[in-house]
Amino acid sequence: MIKIKNKNLLIENGLTIEAREARRLVLNGLEETLKLADPNSFLSRWVSRANNILQVGELKFNLNNFKRIFLVGAGKAGGSMAAFIEAILEDKLTEGWVNIPKGYKVPSLRRVNIHESSHPIPDEASVTGALKIINIVEKAEAEDLIICVLSGGASSLMAYPRNGLTLKDKQEITRKLMLAGADIKELNCVRKHLSAIKGGWLAKKAYPATVISLILSDVIGDDLSVIASGPTAPDNSTFKEAIEILMKYDVWSNLSQSIRGFLLDGEKGLIDETPKEGDECFQKTYNFIIGSNRDVCFNLLEFYKRNGLNSIFLTSQLIGEAREAGKFYASILREIESSNNPIKKPCVVILGGETTVTVKGKGIGGRNQESMVSACIEIDGINGAAIASMGTDGIDGVTDAAGAIIDGFTLQRAKQLKLNLKKVLQENDSYNFFKALNDLIFTGPTGTNVNDIVLIVKI
Repeated sequence: MIKIKNKNLLIENGLTIEAREARRLVLNGLEETLKLADPNSFLSRWVSRANNILQVGELKFNLNNFKRIFLVGAGKAGGSMAAFIEAILEDKLTEGWVNIPKGYKVPSLRRVNIHESSHPIPDEASVTGALKIINIVEKAEAEDLIICVLSGGASSLMAYPRNGLTLKDKQEITRKLMLAGADIKELNCVRKHLSAIKGGWLAKKAYPATVISLILSDVIGDDLSVIASGPTAPDNSTFKEAIEILMKYDVWSNLSQSIRGFLLDGEKGLIDETPKEGDECFQKTYNFIIGSNRDVCFNLLEFYKRNGLNSIFLTSQLIGEAREAGKFYASILREIESSNNPIKKPCVVILGGETTVTVKGKGIGGRNQESMVSACIEIDGINGAAIASMGTDGIDGVTDAAGAIIDGFTLQRAKQLKLNLKKVLQENDSYNFFKALNDLIFTGPTGTNVNDIVLIVKI
């Protein structure tokens, strides 16, 4: 099981007994989060096999009715999901191909190729892997079954540009939108309209085969058309909306003429839109969301109750600018400290979602770390309290940290080290701020992704 590598150090960084206890309670919850977010934990509740009957949720599929069974997919949880399905299907599985991020654990499988590609910016390996997946699904026939495993990161891990576009085009747009602070829904709307595999195109290419898609959600609200850019889901977005998003973030005018021309042709109807609701391919496509941030938050609620803390789960739909979210977390803690509202001490407040950072500086950081810089300013002096924000994939921004932890004395420690918080925020340099404090959370790649978890503890 994935653990926090520097847990003991993070606890000992508390200046008081109470601060250390609050840190311990937060970090215990984060380790439980990683356990709860394990893809095998979700899959074992959703997928089972009895003889030749494959059960997924409430639906049953007789494997004898299929001539061949293929496994395809992509994502940060792709390796473990592929291993689980191969073990379930055994000799019934014909072949498979799944793309995972570079640096993630590569399971040794008999019939499924595990292919490493790049995240969050796609590379040539992403294109190669996507083409392999397309080749597999396009050869499937009406009597065949395709099982698709999708999780966070899949959008960049299987990038296959539509005719007339290049990988460089997709890289350019992805990078510019991310730096501008576009959220995942906006980013994926644009990606879908540049892709030959996302936005329902995988289901379209697989038709008339039967498709079962097992999806681990990293998207707020669990919209099937947004998770992994919806390769097997109907897409309700349009070329027009993609253009509007690019204009919203002042990216449109900086794009190459070829990209703008392609999208404008799509808006005019000269290029096929993504497959919509009612397309015949979706009559034989079954999408299952097997796990999400909300599931983890609800289970964390029970974990903390078992451990004697008053617990409240506020939301799994956190969005907005990370530094503003940090102020919100701090305001919750201050209210608990002063009035025992919305929950009585000793307590934990659980939140989930995914904020964004509009990058303006030249520093290093991530949304979880930046929110904690902002929060530490607002909780200065509160004893017996701790807040942490962590990406469940183990990677926050473009750093090797999963997130960061703070307490009521973090600001005091920062001042002793002469760290300039105003400059840290101006330069988006939260990583180096917490590196100096030794308060970065390190897990390494976790092999899963259900957004971020924020825990606020007051004893």
